[in-house]
Amino acid sequence: MPTYIKWFYCICCLSLLSGCTTGKPNNVEPITHFDVNRYLGQWYEIARLDHSFERSLDQVTATYSLNPDKSIKVINRGFNITDQQWQQAQGKAKFVGQPNIGHLKVSFFGPFYGSYIIFALEKDYSAALVSSYNYDYLWVLARDKTLSPKVLNKYLTLAKQVGFDTDKLIYPQQ
Repeated sequence: MPTYIKWFYCICCLSLLSGCTTGKPNNVEPITHFDVNRYLGQWYEIARLDHSFERSLDQVTATYSLNPDKSIKVINRGFNITDQQWQQAQGKAKFVGQPNIGHLKVSFFGPFYGSYIIFALEKDYSAALVSSYNYDYLWVLARDKTLSPKVLNKYLTLAKQVGFDTDKLIYPQQ
């Protein structure tokens, strides 16, 4: 099992034990008027806070599709530049509340779920700002391998305003 998957498992277990599986950071509110069908498909990771489960990964993508039970299939993939090999993890996401609110829970290991909170999203679904249950997790995602400086700066400003340390973001190569 790749190291980043083991680490994510540990995070999920700790989240479950601490009751934070579907929690959110203070000042972070999920978007409303969310349309899961428009969110499906492939996203490129533009920026992230560093975590061991993604360490050394470039060309990171997340691909979302609907499962027959209406949950969301999640495939995270990245190229480990240290090991010189592709790594992939498959999981499942479900809505925490209403399906029109961008607050989901995602699991890569059975009953252990962690928050997936979309708190900024372009109207055309071309870019998203995503967090988890605390300020240690932040991702900037885009439909293309690059993101305009205007949109990126808007997202970085928003993330900093709500409490994220944007100076620690990593920008993986695509």
